[in-house]
Order: sequence, then structure tokens, then C-alpha cells
Amino acid sequence: MELKSEVNKPSEQVVIPDIEQEKENHSVWLERNSFRIALISTFSALAIVLGYLLAHIPNIELFTLTIFLSGFILGKRDGMMIGLLSSFIFCYFNPFGSSPLPLLAFQLFHYSITGFLGALTSDLLQRKKSFKPSEDLYKFSIVALLGIIGALITTNFQIFSSFIYVLSFLGSLDEFLPYFLTGSIFTAIHIIGNTLGFIFILPGLIQLIRKMLF
Repeated sequence: MELKSEVNKPSEQVVIPDIEQEKENHSVWLERNSFRIALISTFSALAIVLGYLLAHIPNIELFTLTIFLSGFILGKRDGMMIGLLSSFIFCYFNPFGSSPLPLLAFQLFHYSITGFLGALTSDLLQRKKSFKPSEDLYKFSIVALLGIIGALITTNFQIFSSFIYVLSFLGSLDEFLPYFLTGSIFTAIHIIGNTLGFIFILPGLIQLIRKMLF
């Protein structure tokens, strides 16, 4: 009788879920619609109040950071909603006068996307084992990522808002470079200020809010 040797089949890998990480990224509070509505109102009000408080300091603001933070905590839909609502109120009822329609439309779009990017960044970091909100978030990899994102968001705003202003009121793209360079000092202040805010303020706020909600 001929014996057939059995071919060893590769054993299937068993994926063990990281229960501790799942617990850390789960919030009972955020599952309650009434609580989420309260947070949406709170974040929107905070962004508007901070916008008005710092309105008289040229190009120093926490408006962008607050909207980004709201998306980071609440997710894409709510982050975009907060960006849209708070930017409409702040930009339309601005103490220096409401933004003209083309610029207002861009601002509403920009800040909605800022909330969306906050949520995308949260999703990205939560897939990394180095992201542990219960521990110190002031790690080089995290603060570097947040700083780069803050700089890119602000640079994008400065370039495209200037572009729209030139097209709407000066009527020629030839005027874009002189106009943009004229305000280069204020542009640099805005970019540097937001970058530093995303590096030094944002990680602490993320950790504080997540400790309260998760």
C-alpha cells in the first residue's frame, strides 16, 4: 500500500485586534446625537469668538486651528458643517466689513475643507501605533505632520484668496504678483503663526478633549 505524503498547507494568520487601541478611539458620548449637536454649536461658537477676539491683530488667528480641531474630533461631516457655519457668520459679519461674494464663497469652501482635513488627519494618525492620545502627543512625527498641514492650509488660503481678489477687483492676472508681494510680510506672519499654533497648541488641545470624550 502506497502512502501519500500530505502537503503542509500554510497556516492562516490570525489577526488579533488591538483592543486597547479600539477602546481608546471609541467614545460613547459621540454616539449621542444630542451631544454631537452641542459640540457642533460649541466648536462653531468658539471659532467665531476667537475670530472676533483676534480680528484686530493682523494675520494672527486661531480660527483655522479651531475648525481643524473640530474635524479632528468630530469627523468629516461635522467638521465641514462647523467650517461652513462659523466661516459664514465670521466672514459675513466681520468687524471690518463683510467679504465680497467671490471671496466669501472661497472662504466658505476653504474652511469647510479645513474641517474635512482635520478628520482625514485624525483617520491617518489613528492607523499609526505611535499615536496614543492617552500619552504625550508632543512627538516629533506628530508635531511635524501637524505643522506641515497648518502651513499648507494657510499658504493655500493666502494664495487663492489673493488670486480671487485680484481677478474680482483688479481685473488682470498681471496684478497678482505685485499685489501678493506687497502683502508678503503679513502672509509670512500668517503662515508662521498658524504653523506654530498647529505645532504647540493643537496637540495639547487634541489630548485634552479626547481625555474628556473617550
